[in-house]
Amino acid sequence: MPGGGGSGQVTAMDTRVRRARRIDAQDLFVQTLEQWADAVVVIDDQSRVLFINAAAERFWGCPRQDVVGSHVDTLFPETLLTADDPGSSRDLSILGKDGQMRWATLSVSRITQKGRPLHVAFLKDITQTRLQDIEHRLLSLSVNATRSATCIVDAAARLVYVNDGLLQLLGYSREEVLGLSPLRFFVLDTEVEQPVLPELERTFGGEPHEVSALISKRNGQRLWVHVSSTPVFDAWGQVDNTVIVLTDITRFKLHEVLQDKVVGALLKEESLENVLTLMCQEIERIAPEVIVSILGVDADGILHPLASPGLPVEYSRAIEGLSIGPIAGSCGTAAYRGKPVLVTDINHDPLWADYKELAGNAGLRACWSIPVRNSCGRVAATFALYFRECRGPDTLHAHLVTAGTHLCMLALEREEARQAIRRMAYYDGLTGLPNRNLLLARAQRTIAEVASEQAELAVLFVDLDRFKQVNDALGHAAGDELLQVMAQRLSSVLREPDIVGRLSGDEFVLVLPRRSATQVTRFLERLKRVLSFPASIAGTSVVLSASIGISLFPGDGQDMESLLQCADIAMYQAKRAERGSFSFFLEEMNRIAQSRLILETALRLALAGEGLELEYQPQINLHSGTLVGVEALARWVHPTLGIVSPERFIPLAEECGLINELSQWVLQAACGQLAQWREQGLTVPSLSINLSPINFHNLNLAAQITQQLQRYELQAADLCVEVTEGVLLSNSPGTEQTLKELHALGVRLAIDDFGTGYSSLGYLRHLPISELKLDKSFVDDLERDASCRALSESVIGIGRGLSLLVVAEGIEHAAQRDILKAQGYEVGQGFFFSVPLPSEAFRQWLLACQGMVPPVSHESPLAALD
Repeated sequence: MPGGGGSGQVTAMDTRVRRARRIDAQDLFVQTLEQWADAVVVIDDQSRVLFINAAAERFWGCPRQDVVGSHVDTLFPETLLTADDPGSSRDLSILGKDGQMRWATLSVSRITQKGRPLHVAFLKDITQTRLQDIEHRLLSLSVNATRSATCIVDAAARLVYVNDGLLQLLGYSREEVLGLSPLRFFVLDTEVEQPVLPELERTFGGEPHEVSALISKRNGQRLWVHVSSTPVFDAWGQVDNTVIVLTDITRFKLHEVLQDKVVGALLKEESLENVLTLMCQEIERIAPEVIVSILGVDADGILHPLASPGLPVEYSRAIEGLSIGPIAGSCGTAAYRGKPVLVTDINHDPLWADYKELAGNAGLRACWSIPVRNSCGRVAATFALYFRECRGPDTLHAHLVTAGTHLCMLALEREEARQAIRRMAYYDGLTGLPNRNLLLARAQRTIAEVASEQAELAVLFVDLDRFKQVNDALGHAAGDELLQVMAQRLSSVLREPDIVGRLSGDEFVLVLPRRSATQVTRFLERLKRVLSFPASIAGTSVVLSASIGISLFPGDGQDMESLLQCADIAMYQAKRAERGSFSFFLEEMNRIAQSRLILETALRLALAGEGLELEYQPQINLHSGTLVGVEALARWVHPTLGIVSPERFIPLAEECGLINELSQWVLQAACGQLAQWREQGLTVPSLSINLSPINFHNLNLAAQITQQLQRYELQAADLCVEVTEGVLLSNSPGTEQTLKELHALGVRLAIDDFGTGYSSLGYLRHLPISELKLDKSFVDDLERDASCRALSESVIGIGRGLSLLVVAEGIEHAAQRDILKAQGYEVGQGFFFSVPLPSEAFRQWLLACQGMVPPVSHESPLAALD
């Protein structure tokens, strides 16, 4: 039927059309997927791969025929693909067939074809992006973890990124620095602002740049850094950012900066003080939180401030002269130990126990001190950092100390070298004494000082006698040794302001400021005594002597050259007169000096012969009138000089070294006389002799006294030794030992002229004194002066308190005796009883007193006791 037939044809045609359209749609779908930029994989409901496009082939690195029809696991590492929610996406890594690992973003769509569910997987290759992210992340981590301080600034030079290294370097938090200019962290002191600021500004100038500069941390600490900048440009060639890297170069820069300044000062021949002060100031500029101190340590272990500009002047003055030791603060202890000493809390550290108040007043709370050794290895100085708070050093301080001690050592070595050169230029190489140039220069300065004071000065020209004979006989080495001995002995007799130098050969010069002619004469006697000791030269005993000429300022000259010429002339006068003598340039001065020399010579002869004698003065009991003892007094009558007073010849004996010989003569003569009296039947209870404090330097004194007592069969109690209070001034252990030995021997000890010298009750309490003798000056005015009576009463009170016998000297009137007797004195001595008498006259006086012969009125004043 046409209708039916027509309907059937239309239906078939429609079917073919629809099939064709489906085929076209599939082809279009396939072509679309084929040309898709991302990888596409179609999977059926059995998880088999139905289709992959060209992008998928490239992604997996294999042709499609190798995977189509295979299980999806051959492409994906897991089978959870079909479980993904439609439209969801995830990133995953896939190992391609070519062995390459790739990253992709996976999204899955679900479709139905002919009633069959299919999955279409779309994979966007993100491998490059992922690698870049990893690279950026690792780069960021590495930049952040690196020790180098790194930051990035924008086009306006504001910080947009800082790593942890920069924050650690500066001590700020990230929030505090972002948005700021890096320039605010750099030190722009007035000293360095002009050269540094333009260099730092070039860091943002669009070109790579490097510069060294000083930065200040948040806590004020300063560091040297190396700044390296690299610009980053945008697409239009404009600077978008600048990457800046800061490297801490403090350790090396400190050496460079300090060394440049210090070495520069050394090259300019600045003084040691100026060089070290400059170094201290530079270090304190770099680290304002510290105060630098450099102390010198001499060979005796005494501290001397060399440089400490940041410390109070009073603090440095207090340190001067202190000794190093085991508990001598940080510096004194470091020098003593030879090792660094760190004290983080001065107020509570035992090393600072004696000095914490001094440090506290100066605001010092901690100290780190390092010993500095010289080229010989001896600790010659200490280098110290003081802190105003209790703390220890940090890394910067360690760098400062390393640089500072090194430069300090260089400065000290330079000073030692300068001193060595100075010694060669100004000192005699053989004796070490100043040479002619230095001697004249020093002498001229001293003359100027003496002239301003209107004082005197002496120049001594010393020429060694018989030097040529010694040199010829024993050799030049022996001659050199003799000159060295001479130099040592000349130096040994000088005071602090005196000067000694060697002119040439065997000629020496002494300059003695503030000495009169009389003082020079006494000095010459001492010098001759020192020179007279034999010296062992080349195994031979040689006695030194010298001819000496003396000139005096201002009488003989106004300058050193004139005075030296006059002294030279006087020296030749002395040498012509007698070798080993001296001569003043002026005849009058020479006469006085020669008179003293004559007196010394006469005293020597008197001691060797019969020129001296003893007189004896009795000591009387004021209550009974009986004889208690007798004092032996030395007297000298010279055939031509006449009577020479003890006030003259005893000091002379002390000065010229004859006092021990004189005292031995007195001891022997007095002991012999006492023994003789007793043999004659006279009752003399005891004998007193006077000794000089110098005698107590003789360690054999007790033995010598024992010998004389035994020789004359006397007891130790028979003898009383009188000394002036000067013996108490001696701190010599030998003196104290001699006193104790005499006391142990049984010899009584008395202090003569008590109250006129150094009356130390502490010494009286500890030393074995038996007797005090009230000086005549207190007795003279007893009748008229209440203060004298008070003093004499005080002395007797001291005697009672210490259980000492007190003898009153110089009693000349009955009224004096009565006052002393009333005050409690038991023993007296003076003209009222008897003048000092020669031995025979004293014997007659004593016989008369004892009623054995008729009294002689002028020698028997005991009758006045009635």
